[in-house]
Amino acid sequence: MAESLQYMMGGDTSVTEQFFATLRRSEHLEPEKNLLIAILQDAIHDYRKYCRARDPEGKGHFREAQKWIMAGGDNWIFSFNNICEFLGLDPDYIRRGLHDPDADRMKPRENRKIRDLH
Repeated sequence: MAESLQYMMGGDTSVTEQFFATLRRSEHLEPEKNLLIAILQDAIHDYRKYCRARDPEGKGHFREAQKWIMAGGDNWIFSFNNICEFLGLDPDYIRRGLHDPDADRMKPRENRKIRDLH
């Protein structure tokens, strides 16, 4: 494959090396991407599950998820905005969906994964 790619690139080995470096980097990031998806799913799950909680533990789960999701800024590597950006999602769109009262009727089933991100 490397030889045919070099031929297509006019024999430019630096372009070929950049291509393979990018390919290796994207394969290497797959576990990290899955971790970020899990963090996002967990926060959204807690936000929706505990939004009407009356007990202190449930309220705590909700407040923690709400604080993380609604916080603006990207000064922390695992901020909501940074995770959404890495996954190619619009954080404001997700926030609006969580505030939308009709979102509950479109609520995904429990344990359902965000398939479009994999």
